Amino acid sequence: MTASRRRQPDSNAQQRKYSNLAQRVVTGLIGAALVVAGVVYSEWTFFAVFLIICVLSLREFYRLAGLDGLLPLKSYGTFCGIAIFSVTFFIESGRLEASFYSLLFPLVSIVYMIKLYKKFERKPFTNIAYTFLGIFYVSVPFSLMSAIAFNQETYRYEIILGCLLILWASDTGAYFAGTFLGKNKLFERISPKKSWEGFFGGALLALAFAFALAAYFPVLDRMQWVIISVIIIVGGTFGDLIESLLKRSMEIKDSGASLPGHGGFLDRFDGLLLSSPFILAYLELFVSNAT
Repeated sequence: MTASRRRQPDSNAQQRKYSNLAQRVVTGLIGAALVVAGVVYSEWTFFAVFLIICVLSLREFYRLAGLDGLLPLKSYGTFCGIAIFSVTFFIESGRLEASFYSLLFPLVSIVYMIKLYKKFERKPFTNIAYTFLGIFYVSVPFSLMSAIAFNQETYRYEIILGCLLILWASDTGAYFAGTFLGKNKLFERISPKKSWEGFFGGALLALAFAFALAAYFPVLDRMQWVIISVIIIVGGTFGDLIESLLKRSMEIKDSGASLPGHGGFLDRFDGLLLSSPFILAYLELFVSNAT
């Protein structure tokens, strides 16, 4: 009787594990198909897909801040995120002059004025800080994807698609290697489930994709794809840990439940948030100048 009782929880745990894996695979395939289709079809569908992801991620961030008792300007912060993403896209695609970037500074500065008229807030500047944090942590990195896409003066979906495939390969390799082989903790204080085995499993799969991309997408050479993959492996790992730190500080497990098996949009795209600034810097300084 006792042995039977012991086996039953183990069986339930296994069922939950495989159910979560099935959800993760189905959601991943559907989501990846939609994003890939948007990126490949045209620059306008790229704009629409990433704008939607940016807005949903930003709303998710502000919702999390609200759960922690904070009062950021959710609507205005989201509006600023939309403006930053849109202005970046139109400038980088050559439809607006770069001088329009200057409009973003007074737009964001209005946050102070709005908070001035909000009564009965105990910590208005903390709420202002979280409003800005949402903008710079979420919307700015997503906006940089437009600069990456138009880095070679015309829309090159190959670069965006390649970055996404490497990121997903790194996440997938890390998940399976960590699940089945993980023993040595990578950063236990912040994320107890992450392991060095998962890190190297993700790195190997990401590098394999980089070599494949060099053959199919010659818009960048092999070494350039490898360097981008290294940026994504390292930046994606730190991005994941930073988001784990955010969730731990708010005492929650997932940033949301929008993506079954994956959590929320921040959980799914956290690696991109830290990787995109470094990818753009590399392309601008070492790839564009070289050509």
